[in-house]
Amino acid sequence: MMRREPAAIAVTMGEPAGISGEITIKAWLARGDLPAFFVIGDPAWLSAVAHRFGLSLRLALIDHPEEAANAFPLALPVLSELLAAPECLGEPRNENAPAVIRAIDRAVENAMTGRASAVVTNPIHKKTLYDAGFHAPGHTEYLAELSGPDVRPVMMLCAPGLRTVPVTIHRPLAEAVATLRAEEIVRCGLTLHHSLQRDFSIDRPRIAVAGLNPHAGEGGSLGTEERSIIGPAIDTLRRRGVLIEGPMAADAMFHPGARRGYDAALCMYHDQALIPVKTLAFSSAVNTTLGLPFVRTSPDHGTALDIATRGQADPSSLIAAIRLASAMAASRRDAGDQAA
Repeated sequence: MMRREPAAIAVTMGEPAGISGEITIKAWLARGDLPAFFVIGDPAWLSAVAHRFGLSLRLALIDHPEEAANAFPLALPVLSELLAAPECLGEPRNENAPAVIRAIDRAVENAMTGRASAVVTNPIHKKTLYDAGFHAPGHTEYLAELSGPDVRPVMMLCAPGLRTVPVTIHRPLAEAVATLRAEEIVRCGLTLHHSLQRDFSIDRPRIAVAGLNPHAGEGGSLGTEERSIIGPAIDTLRRRGVLIEGPMAADAMFHPGARRGYDAALCMYHDQALIPVKTLAFSSAVNTTLGLPFVRTSPDHGTALDIATRGQADPSSLIAAIRLASAMAASRRDAGDQAA
């Protein structure tokens, strides 16, 4: 059976007042062996950003995602999503929020129908979207909503040699501790296990679980959550066939020797997962969403409105996100071919 060439990756425009235009153009300029991608955004906005920073840009306006791969070597393919108002870098405009949201919607639609191989989302400015009536807490929740009623995604952070998943995410630390539940650890662990198999082609993934308390509770003298919550969750995951170890002392599980012993770390709260990844790869870490019916990655940084007018934005994280999205999509295609 002849294999079709993979579709191009859909990249959303994100917040047009931030650095997304600059890093997207720079990613295309550094394309080399980068997988083909197209941007869902306003061509005039991209041209204005390129002119402002003296970037040599050629655009290819496309009507269909299938045109992107052929255009990509010579020009940046753009599927037009026009902004309501000319964007001023560093100054988000509420009237442009609907176009930002539509770009996300169209990227997901193209990925769900196979016309795009994956979705890479540029950072959004949540307050601007909220002011325009955006109801989801953030990108991840909105993508899950677009995917179907039963989709419950899991966030993973990736750096070279390290993948981490936080069980609790954007909650104050006291609230994260108070709401930690064995059932949620199990859910995240199972989603992580299956994603490592399907999206990363790891047949028997090894997962390490971080403890919540110093020294993983020190046998109960420094906290009991390891015994009452984390330990039972690990037991359940083992019974479900997951290769999993822990709870481990978090301060000793991210050095190079320890990282060689597992494929991903399941962490109990936001900073426990993000600090080691950003220490290893602050400029090139990638945020990816597990458990969706399509591949989604994102640069692991925000809109950077404070530097949007300077022309100094680093595209490394976006480039890494595009590469990871392509690799994950290829892994899913291979898994589908084997199943067929």
